[in-house]
Amino acid sequence: MGDFKLTSVDEFEAATARLLETGAKVGADSWQMRVKNQSPHCKFGETGVCCRICAMGPCRITPKAPKGICGCDVHGIVGRNYLKFTAGGAATHSDHGREICHTLYLSAEDGNYKVKDPEKLKRIAKEWGVETEGKDIYDLAHEMAELALLEYGKPFGNQRWLKRAPQTTQDIWEREGIAPRAIDREVSTSLHMSHMGCSSKPEALIRQSLRAGLADGWGGSMCGTEFSDVLFGTPKPVDTEANLGVMNAENVNIIVHGHDPSLSEMICEYADDPEMIAYAKSFGAKGITVSGVCCTSNEVAMRRGIPMAGNFLQQENVVLTGACEAIVVDVQCIFPALGPLSKCFHTKFITTSPIAQMPDSEFIEFHAENAGENAKSIVKLACENFVNRNKDLVYIPDMKQKATVGYSVEAIVKVLDGVTNSQVDETGTTKPLLECITSGVIRGAVAMVGCNNPKIRPDHAHIELMKKLIANDIVVIASGCAAQAAAKAGLMDKQAKDLCGAGLKRVCELADIPPVLHMGSCVDISRMMILAATLAKDSGLKISQLPVVGCAPEWMSEKAVSIGNYVVATGIDTFLGVDPYVSGSSEVADLLTNGVREWVEAAYTVEKDIDKLVDSMIDRIEEKRAAIGI
Repeated sequence: MGDFKLTSVDEFEAATARLLETGAKVGADSWQMRVKNQSPHCKFGETGVCCRICAMGPCRITPKAPKGICGCDVHGIVGRNYLKFTAGGAATHSDHGREICHTLYLSAEDGNYKVKDPEKLKRIAKEWGVETEGKDIYDLAHEMAELALLEYGKPFGNQRWLKRAPQTTQDIWEREGIAPRAIDREVSTSLHMSHMGCSSKPEALIRQSLRAGLADGWGGSMCGTEFSDVLFGTPKPVDTEANLGVMNAENVNIIVHGHDPSLSEMICEYADDPEMIAYAKSFGAKGITVSGVCCTSNEVAMRRGIPMAGNFLQQENVVLTGACEAIVVDVQCIFPALGPLSKCFHTKFITTSPIAQMPDSEFIEFHAENAGENAKSIVKLACENFVNRNKDLVYIPDMKQKATVGYSVEAIVKVLDGVTNSQVDETGTTKPLLECITSGVIRGAVAMVGCNNPKIRPDHAHIELMKKLIANDIVVIASGCAAQAAAKAGLMDKQAKDLCGAGLKRVCELADIPPVLHMGSCVDISRMMILAATLAKDSGLKISQLPVVGCAPEWMSEKAVSIGNYVVATGIDTFLGVDPYVSGSSEVADLLTNGVREWVEAAYTVEKDIDKLVDSMIDRIEEKRAAIGI
């Protein structure tokens, strides 16, 4: 293995402890303190048995009070809460996609945003039956953007992207009545169904949860992923670095955080501008370093090689280094705590979206129309703030790992085709991957996704699960904060092949890939659905038959529940390490872990013991292999 060594969770935690010492000096708060203050958590909430959807309550189900004031029982209450949770997640990811479509509509040859992958735009246009011959690429972009925006509110029909799924999957969705219509309609229907005096039947509520999830994964999220590629470029393998050590004590440090690449792309553009670099130097810095947190970080890492400072629960750590001039945020997963924390240091906490306005921040409203102007003003503000840094408070942990990121579906196909075919075209197939799986060289694949959650030792589950999976010749495809956990540990370094079983190690060597493939941000889990659909078509199998499972061991957000629903509804068994607040209802819990399998040929497994969770995933993959005779 040479000099290669994984960074352990113990080392992550030691670095955090040192940063918290700095925080204590300046009276800063931290999520670790807030967890203690919030413990123990409300058991009614954790089991999903409290209802506050009308003002007759709130009602809590107990043996003494088995029904709410309206007469709804525990199964209806838990089911409604689960559906509302799903609707929140579907709305969030889909609204992200809507913003990307709007940005595409404003693209222009001389504008802030340009079409960087015109061939992908043409491929999608042909898929949607739009004529491309002889059209100016920006006229086509505007036409496609308008069609995509209509997917959110069209009065009739289902989502266009559903046609990408194998016919067997489309037939299941139609048969079960869960094929999503307009994206906004599914969110609105979910909220209507879970209103006081509407649905209280668990089967109906869970069925709509699957439908709303599909509207996200095969609707809004797919819009976000596919049209981001058109605008900013389809990711391909690029080398970068990960963990807090990517910050530079001699440079102006700008952290981008959130989920929408429209903002972060512009920040990166201006941070590279020689004029801005000269401006930073005029304040005593040697240059400008942009690094990222959360999914915005994934977006710019996979397209630009921008280093990843950390994932969800490290967002406070970047400020605690004392070397962060500005943390610039867009939407989702942003701690309101960043405002008061930044005031303990010199850091500028800059919010940019009307959707995510927070106290103690500087609000610079960002729109695609004024993107360049605002990005430049933010970079200038960060440069000017360099002189306000308190050098006595600066401590950047000396830890970072190499990572190769940017494995879009197109990139995976190209890389694997390159191993078996001397001539590779843009219409390659997944057959080389299928051959590896059917021969037993690779046993299967796990899509590892999701957040961090203080209920689970942060990053521990992600990293330990990945290590055991790759040791058993199971390739891991990761997105979101799970991907950043892998990158921080070193599992996205190509040298990590030495941790694999003999089969996967050989594939990594031949394809020149790491054993954990970075597929993007959490909205890019739609890429995983496209990959699964392509594997099914190329193999002649149903998606549910593929030796592939999904896993979210540390999930925490509404988006994660929406994601889980569309992954399961697509036919992929999904394994969770945190209970989705349904344990209070035996009927809802049984539907999710068992009953929905009769509908969509997949279901959830919830297991808080990480060792048991990984073993159950491996067992499920082996069951699938045996069932299809491989």
